[in-house]
Amino acid sequence: MKYRSLQVWLFGLLLLATGPAAAVLEVTVTEGVTGAIPVAVTPFAWEGDGSASEDVAQIVGTNLARSGLFQVLGRDRLARSPTGPDDFLAEQWAAVGAEYLVIGRLLPEAERVLIEFHVFDVLANQRMGGFRIPVPPEMLRRGAHRVSDIVYEQITGDKGAFSARIAYVGVTGQGDDRRFTLEVADSDGANPRTLFRSSQPLMSPEWSPDGRYLVYVSFENRRSEVFRHNVETGARDRLASFSGINSAPAWSPDGRRMAMSLSRDGTPNIYILDLDTGALTQVTRSNAIDTEPAWSPDGEILYFTSDRAGSPQIYQMRLPGGTAQRLTFEGSSAGAATVSPDGKSLVYVQGGEGGLRLARLDLETRRVTLLTRGRYDKSPSFAPNGSMIIYSTTDRGRGILGSVSRDGRVHQRLAARTGEVREPAWSPL
Repeated sequence: MKYRSLQVWLFGLLLLATGPAAAVLEVTVTEGVTGAIPVAVTPFAWEGDGSASEDVAQIVGTNLARSGLFQVLGRDRLARSPTGPDDFLAEQWAAVGAEYLVIGRLLPEAERVLIEFHVFDVLANQRMGGFRIPVPPEMLRRGAHRVSDIVYEQITGDKGAFSARIAYVGVTGQGDDRRFTLEVADSDGANPRTLFRSSQPLMSPEWSPDGRYLVYVSFENRRSEVFRHNVETGARDRLASFSGINSAPAWSPDGRRMAMSLSRDGTPNIYILDLDTGALTQVTRSNAIDTEPAWSPDGEILYFTSDRAGSPQIYQMRLPGGTAQRLTFEGSSAGAATVSPDGKSLVYVQGGEGGLRLARLDLETRRVTLLTRGRYDKSPSFAPNGSMIIYSTTDRGRGILGSVSRDGRVHQRLAARTGEVREPAWSPL
């Protein structure tokens, strides 16, 4: 029956997984770029009483290494650390194999710590830039992520995304004893914080464009409903609780509208909710299942999944009132599209050969590139700089998170020491 197939398609994959609750995620680079750039990050000196609460240089080095683009030299290979930019000797660092060098120091002040650091191009024998970042003492780790962003941009020319956060869903227990949590953590899996707990499934978290809110689907009232959750205050309100299915919420780029899939009038179609006025506008009108909307960066196009051609495929529709155009033809199915920040490509879940994998569609050339090789890869979400895609996958039957670079060359795994995690969403910067 149509309704039964809808249940399987939209919710079945989520409800199959069980496992203990998530804790700190451990990040492992499983495949990086051949010929990664050698970079040295010297320990940042603490110029005050006591000691620093975080090893900033270690965090920066780890961030650069897990990007897959850099080979960070071990501290046992480092030459004598310069005390300032005037002590930089290119020959000294070239001799240990470094092509770039990062040095820094931490200056504790009354109510803040000043992170001062410099980036050098060893081969060109020049300083690329010097920077100062003031942070509260308790946010030193967050400051280290910002340092990592700047270093990454100085060397690659692309913005870093280490300062962004990730949201994800964790599960504890088995069968009827399962408990679901909505978690937020740093991009490296550290500092996890539980925002919400429920005895019923949670799914489809997505960040607001300003990073203040998460929207997600909750079954806490024994039916699907869409909630908005303030990440800092914990306040939450219900946005959609219509009869039938309320699913797949997606924030517009301006943060004022919410696209979602509703079956309030029978078959699921795409609707847009005005968050200021509460006005609801129906976008698609078909007898097929239309779900999983995603906005173009300019807010003028909606991408969505529909089975109007007999199997789930991705379509695009120009707003308002455009004609739906099919975009995907590879594989047995396609769905769950996420749009790159520059609007030039989609990453989506492609079905075929008995599995689910991530693929990237170039919207100009229509070229499709497979990015992952797993059997159960889903729920993709672009990093705010477009460099990586985070997604749900499995490892020996256990739900974990994976990430892959936009070109498919760099692969990582993010797994809790115990338990399962899934449904990831990358925050804006």
